[in-house]
Amino acid sequence: MTVALSGCGTLFYPERKGQLPGRVDPGVAIADGVGLLFFIIPGVIAYAIDFSNNTIYLPGTHDVSVDRVKYRGDMNVGELASLIETRSGRHIDWHSETVRVTRPGTLDQALAMVRAENRLIGGS
Repeated sequence: MTVALSGCGTLFYPERKGQLPGRVDPGVAIADGVGLLFFIIPGVIAYAIDFSNNTIYLPGTHDVSVDRVKYRGDMNVGELASLIETRSGRHIDWHSETVRVTRPGTLDQALAMVRAENRLIGGS
């Protein structure tokens, strides 16, 4: 049982806990698979822990990017709405939507805010 649980990516890479999903780390997946072959229940638990903590994924492989947008001078509300719509594909009705800016205190808070926003807009 100790051998199976030592294959857990949470024990190998605790710094990966809470990262965004991306490509699966083959080393961690194989280690969890070995635990699954010899000890069914601990192997399943190792996979469940790794997927729930996102430690089974390789770091820096998630599909997130930031596009820089250059603009000249001041923008009025119409120009800003047009810019956001062309870049994001979402129409913003400035009269009905509330824009809230919150500065997270920690990385965990920032990740929780991103996940909550993804659930609200129908993302993964």
